[in-house]
Amino acid sequence: MTTTAPAYLTGHLAPVPDEISAVDLPVEGSLPPELTGRYLRNGPNPLPGQDPGHWFAGHGMIHGVRLCEGRAEWYRNRWVRTGALAGRPFMGPDGLDRTAVTANTHVIEHGGALLALVESGFPYEVTPELDTVGPCDFGGRLTTAMTAHPKQDPRTGELHFFAYSPMAPHLVYHRLSATNELECSVEVPGAGPSMMHDFAVTDRHALFLDLPMVFRLDDVGKRSLPFGWDADYPARIGVMPLERPGEVTWIEVDPCYVFHVGGAHTDDDGRIVLDACRYGSAGIDRLWGSIGGGPAGAAADAASTGRATLHRWTIDPVAATVTETALDDRPAEFPTLDDRRTGLPSRYLYTVSERGDGAALVKYDRDTGAATAHELGPDTVTGEAVFVPAEGGTAEDDGWLVGITTRRDGSASQLLVLDATDVAAAPVAAVILPRGVPAGFHGSWIPDA
Repeated sequence: MTTTAPAYLTGHLAPVPDEISAVDLPVEGSLPPELTGRYLRNGPNPLPGQDPGHWFAGHGMIHGVRLCEGRAEWYRNRWVRTGALAGRPFMGPDGLDRTAVTANTHVIEHGGALLALVESGFPYEVTPELDTVGPCDFGGRLTTAMTAHPKQDPRTGELHFFAYSPMAPHLVYHRLSATNELECSVEVPGAGPSMMHDFAVTDRHALFLDLPMVFRLDDVGKRSLPFGWDADYPARIGVMPLERPGEVTWIEVDPCYVFHVGGAHTDDDGRIVLDACRYGSAGIDRLWGSIGGGPAGAAADAASTGRATLHRWTIDPVAATVTETALDDRPAEFPTLDDRRTGLPSRYLYTVSERGDGAALVKYDRDTGAATAHELGPDTVTGEAVFVPAEGGTAEDDGWLVGITTRRDGSASQLLVLDATDVAAAPVAAVILPRGVPAGFHGSWIPDA
């Protein structure tokens, strides 16, 4: 009997079997000397022989590249040494163990600490060399999970984040100081048991996405991630003033799902503008099937049928009304922007686009409506592009886009560096990595202090 491997264990998604280190990496082109720091990217990587049952459920592995004054000093990859990696169950006789998680979704720096994040439990601190320090609950004050998509206020350095849960309380908002002191934790009433992967902030509000991908109690024990589409569940955006944590207005929107937001701000008329990658019901259902146990090849099918597109919601917080607009019809995921514009108006947004003719990184100009693509061809896939501002830059796009590309068969990878002012041009540089790096989730550029 022949067993077909699931899509998330094959090709560019296939996990690597070990940890390695390499130094003095070859570079094509010329690395800008001021790119001195570390590019870190997290993603799922089950242990050899393991099948976690869903792409999202593999153990966290961080891949890192150290750049210094025009050189690529090293590459290394390390599993995050979590309770789950050690074999501890998430649900035990004493309740939930929020340290027994995968820590596989994002890696950020805040308050001098590098944190590996997953939305089901506590963050894990790691060193700049990617060794695991241990779980972090901010001095015992964090008693819920922590989203993998916190938002740092560029003006104050505060970190806004939330926790969602299938069980009550379904939604809790948190605020962390610039020095990692947990200053605020409050329940946000009215949310339900939905899979709330991301959220947004403006200079005045937090925006919570309570959408119809919901927890299914009947699937517990049958699926590693017991969530699915519920056509009867209302789709809503919760608007919470940051000055009044816990006070929320829920506004209904057309049924959809959003994994990732592309930014939000308050316009001159006091309206909230939210851009995000929006899935329709059929699209998210096909995508969820392809990454949750579907056979090899299903992921390719999902690229043509389970796609998100860039979408805008304009919300009047006083009238509690919303207008929805499609911004583009090309596939779009993993949106990023200049982090210095988080919660503020931003001109540029960068996304990953995957179509039948191949992958591309796309730069959107919100002022002109133009979209410019860096095409990678049919044999290469790319992760999200992290924007790194140039020192002394005057325009919002003065800087570089940095991210990992991988051959579709998983055989080789590069750290790609693009000029953000001209993304369609040839790469500024490409660091040749010593192995194929499986496609993963999110990462950060951590500049030297």
